[in-house]
Amino acid sequence: MGRILCAVTVLAVITMANCGDETRDAALLSSGNDKFTAKMFSEIALKNPSKSFVLSAFSVLTPLAQLSLASDGNTHDELLKTIGSPDDQTTKSIFQYMNSKLRSVKGIDLKMASKIYIADGYALNDEYAAVSRGTFQSDVKNVDFEKNKQTADEINAWVEDQTNHRIKNLVDPNTLTVDTRAVLVNAIYFKGTWKDPFQKVLTRDSDFHVTRGKTIQVPTMYRKGDYLYSRSEALDAQLLEIPYEGDESAFYIILPNEIEGINELVNKLKNPSVLENALQNMYQLEVEAYIPKFKIETTTDLKEILPKVGVKEIFEPTKANLTKLIKDQKDLYVSEAIQKAFIEINEEGAEAAAANSFGISYLAAFIPQSVVFAADHPFVFLLRTGKIILFNGVFYP
Repeated sequence: MGRILCAVTVLAVITMANCGDETRDAALLSSGNDKFTAKMFSEIALKNPSKSFVLSAFSVLTPLAQLSLASDGNTHDELLKTIGSPDDQTTKSIFQYMNSKLRSVKGIDLKMASKIYIADGYALNDEYAAVSRGTFQSDVKNVDFEKNKQTADEINAWVEDQTNHRIKNLVDPNTLTVDTRAVLVNAIYFKGTWKDPFQKVLTRDSDFHVTRGKTIQVPTMYRKGDYLYSRSEALDAQLLEIPYEGDESAFYIILPNEIEGINELVNKLKNPSVLENALQNMYQLEVEAYIPKFKIETTTDLKEILPKVGVKEIFEPTKANLTKLIKDQKDLYVSEAIQKAFIEINEEGAEAAAANSFGISYLAAFIPQSVVFAADHPFVFLLRTGKIILFNGVFYP
């Protein structure tokens, strides 16, 4: 599930971008998302020691990109640096590419949606309204934020509908006040079926080593078949890819070699190139895979996390520069930022969802023939479409 971002601010308007070079846009999107995901993952892991969590840093990029086009000065520079874009025109080109590319992924159900709620009596700047619709395909609607319960219910119903009822109560009515000028909401929903499903009859309760001294029983799926696999010395871990139908998306498990190696692994993943190198060195072989079934839901305070990854000024009333968002409104800032994320892994496949709202208020040399991959202690997981990480997290039972 995704998170919600609320801010007391105004959003900027930008002119429509022309389609840029797709190869460049794909590279910038992948690179920017990898770096941003690594930073967010590291910070959220620090906030959740010895706990399962899931996040979709990818789903936060869209509202940050929208805010970048509504900003000026240092606020604008911070946001561009965070999303990995050199300028506004490139931002528009990247996100136009993203929306067209990811909506046509084979074999999975992938939905992305964006909407901007504006206080009654206010309107987006004309240029910004045009780019919001053209680049981000965002709908715009005027609402009465003074009727906070009614408006929160309306926003939450939209989010719930966009995420197949997985993300609920994203917006707290108490965060909507007479000073609220706009709320940006973004949602992403993924559902995929394994290319080779696990058989339910083979699922058994099995040992899971929480620590060297603590072992519990968890429902564990089993399948023997051909998978992409590798052992990474740099990560001191094994990697397994479980593909979805269509062969364009996959779920990955990064399993530390040591039972208590999760903290060291998380620290190594701060460098996104280490993960990418390990993924590129995977090879196909027969694997006996033992994978826990699990369901995780996480709420993250992005107002606490984003400043630690370089996004600070949008939250500071005296510094935020969001002058391009709303007509005749200057002193705007982001007052709240929250993400709710959800993922479920079972025999059929995976389901995941995320939503964000921004409220604006005032490789080995020897390759064996087969291996056993037993995910029986804490591990990192990620869900990718192409080279884009949509969700990642850590599993503890």
